[in-house]
Amino acid sequence: MNMRKWVKLPSAWMEEGGLSRFKWRAETGASETAALMVLMAIAHRADLADGLARTTYDELTTATGISRTKVSDGLDVLEKRDLVIREPDGRSTYQLTNYGEGHVWAALPAKPLYDRNGAMPMFDDFHLRKAAELDALKIYLALAARRDTSQNVTRITYDQIGGYAGIHLGKIKRALGVLNINGLITVESYERADGQPGAAHGYRLSHLFSSLHAGSTGRASRLSRHDFVDME
Repeated sequence: MNMRKWVKLPSAWMEEGGLSRFKWRAETGASETAALMVLMAIAHRADLADGLARTTYDELTTATGISRTKVSDGLDVLEKRDLVIREPDGRSTYQLTNYGEGHVWAALPAKPLYDRNGAMPMFDDFHLRKAAELDALKIYLALAARRDTSQNVTRITYDQIGGYAGIHLGKIKRALGVLNINGLITVESYERADGQPGAAHGYRLSHLFSSLHAGSTGRASRLSRHDFVDME
């Protein structure tokens, strides 16, 4: 598959509270979850220069493991929220909005998430029936958007996750479990900076700049030339 190791996902909408708009409801929750799954699949295929993805429904259904109907429902949600433009350059094209120079973005793992058939095994257990699946995707994108690029880790509290992603505190642990079980994150513990008892936690996205970790030193806060080479 001709895909980079990691890709850019515009993230200003998340900083503006956009993740909170994805809510689980009995009638529409499946479409909300499908939307974030499809958003990731489109981002993985987007051109580095302009954010234009050329991909078919068949490729999106294979990548996400959901039906064509749910892919369409997810695209409807993304379009209504101005995250994706449909058919900007003809059929089977999708444009990520607010993409390119001057826009803020989050790095997402791409090629390592796929198997040889073009599917993302991490979605094998996603059946669009549980709020925890939607919460897990919201947290995943939140961790990507809030990642400390100098340390390649997101240090964030449950309260901050709840506020940023719009998730009830009581549901965060279960959603993190979904990410952990599916191999999407690793969790690290640290001494609390405030000296209070207990540990603080940091979260790393699996398959993203694996050489940049707690033992690395001398790295700048911005992505280096090595990181962009690592996109290939």
